[in-house]
Amino acid sequence: MYLMVDNYDSFTAMLTSYFSECGADGVVVKNDEISCVDVCEMLARGSLEGIVISPGPKSPADCGNCIQIVRLAARMRVPLLGVCLGHQIIAAAYGASVIRGERPMHGKVSMIRTDGQGLFCGMPSLFPVTRYHSLVVAEESLPSCFVVDAYSDDGAVMAIRHRQLPLYGVQFHPEAARTLYGHELIANFMECCKVKGVLIDGRTDYRSGLACECRG
Repeated sequence: MYLMVDNYDSFTAMLTSYFSECGADGVVVKNDEISCVDVCEMLARGSLEGIVISPGPKSPADCGNCIQIVRLAARMRVPLLGVCLGHQIIAAAYGASVIRGERPMHGKVSMIRTDGQGLFCGMPSLFPVTRYHSLVVAEESLPSCFVVDAYSDDGAVMAIRHRQLPLYGVQFHPEAARTLYGHELIANFMECCKVKGVLIDGRTDYRSGLACECRG
């Protein structure tokens, strides 16, 4: 099961639908109705394979408990995908700057160029995506633990990936109708959850190890 943290966005339902079409069961919770303690309890029950931070209309500074959840996921090595605002939240959690882009991109289609790594494994190096954002991650502010996996045709950062941890962000909307390979991207993230996730079973007691994380 995955956790969808909803940043009060209309696209969350469509994103959830895409995950369902890819065979993933999930639970959707608003960003101010889920805490790190709640996430820890899900981990301790062995019911959590990955986390998705949804798009949203605001900024990383106004996203409920998302920043803390990203940091918890990093400490616990829980696979996490951030979409649009979620992508920016990952960057902000690591101290990167999220700035206003050259122009708003609301419903605009851009070509992106990818490195074929991470979530883009098995996809062409160039394909169209749909963008709904006015803010972007400032590439020069990203710490060295992140690699940029995709750029738009206007040079904006379109995807990031942590070099050691299963943390992924995409600025575009994989669930939008005019984005190609959206299902494939989600399927690649689901595969990451299977390979790198914390698939806890009843034979292992993680509660004591999680206790210190939940206090943070």
